Amino acid sequence: MSHTLNLKKFSFLVYGLGSTGYSVINYFKKKKITNFLVWDDDAKLRKKSKFKNVSNLKDSLKEVDYIVLSPGISLKKTRYKKDLTKFKKKIITDIDLLYLSNSKFKSIVVTGSNGKSTTCEIIAHLLKRNKFNVALGGNIGTPVLNLKVKKNIVFVIEASSFQLSHSKFIHPNYAILLNITNDHLDWHGSMQSYIESKLKIFNLQRKNNFALVNKKFKNIFRRKKYLSKLVSPKFQDYKEIKPKIKNNYLKSNINDENMNFVYSLTKLLKINKNSFIKSMGSFLGLPHRYEIFLRKKNITFINDSKGTSLQATKFALASSKNIYWILGGLPKYKDKIDFKYIKNNIIKSYIIGKNINFFKKQLKNKVKFSVRKNLRNAIIQALKDVKLSKQTSNTILLSPGAASFDQFENFENRGNEFKKLSRLYAKKFI
Repeated sequence: MSHTLNLKKFSFLVYGLGSTGYSVINYFKKKKITNFLVWDDDAKLRKKSKFKNVSNLKDSLKEVDYIVLSPGISLKKTRYKKDLTKFKKKIITDIDLLYLSNSKFKSIVVTGSNGKSTTCEIIAHLLKRNKFNVALGGNIGTPVLNLKVKKNIVFVIEASSFQLSHSKFIHPNYAILLNITNDHLDWHGSMQSYIESKLKIFNLQRKNNFALVNKKFKNIFRRKKYLSKLVSPKFQDYKEIKPKIKNNYLKSNINDENMNFVYSLTKLLKINKNSFIKSMGSFLGLPHRYEIFLRKKNITFINDSKGTSLQATKFALASSKNIYWILGGLPKYKDKIDFKYIKNNIIKSYIIGKNINFFKKQLKNKVKFSVRKNLRNAIIQALKDVKLSKQTSNTILLSPGAASFDQFENFENRGNEFKKLSRLYAKKFI
């Protein structure tokens, strides 16, 4: 059964004029698809658009065949949620358009609450090193419709729960579900809805496709009777070869789960063990993801600004010792952290941002903390405290456990500021 369609026979409403929306519009232009309208809830963005705007949203939603919804738009939050929910069956995503209009590529789609971007980068690096024709896109940065379909191309796609929530035609050759923790529950409404969005990567897979699934979700996979071949990576397999990989970035435990999945994928792609080991030796890692950027005397500085939930930051806390931990920002809905196995790794924490009380409640009677309000003050105090430490090695870690928008433009801006200030004050205090 083919999942491709002649898109010229259908009408579309492109809902949302951010980077994804414009990638859809440009794709339509390239494919000479003219039967589409555009809409954004922001009137200013609608005015700036040079394309045919919707005059009556309700009528347009009713009349078009498909609504291509940008991933940031939640049906629970948009002011037109009633109208969109009424035509929910028409909603698709940019990823759907890629699959609907092409059959000449293979795809590896990665989802999960934590580690998606790094895992996608590792896979793309591995494939390039082993002479695969590969392109990387999706939630990691490049919209999938900007990727060029070429002969024997393999697309590595990072899929967020926002994208998957409305996807209806995605069918990867290799689908990877890394993990699921409490995240984006305000967007999805419930944990069950969040899990269901992640599981959509398996819905249309065929018998000759592969599903690499975290062992915690094997029973759900079997209960739903998906057609693809289930692979549950065994950590022991990767653990045996990890010491042979000469890469300081991969020495910490933080990427073990990601690497476990990649190593299992390697076997399916018929890349031998020695090639895997050699390829991983040259992987550099991503900025703002447990990024060791400075070592000064007895202090290691780690930028984990991408740790935007307490569940995500737990990985960083489990991977270091003698930690002076900087956290804070805009917390995720119903987020929390269990310090059971990581408490002894933390010497002291420093709360920044505008949601002080939320983080004080999380840390009270569990971890020693002080309130520093901003990043600069937190770094200075951490350096002063390290100076009094008798430990031979210490870690100053930014892993905020929260979004950045209360004080910064984005997590990249926050991470870059942390690196700049750390270098500056390390010179003064060490």
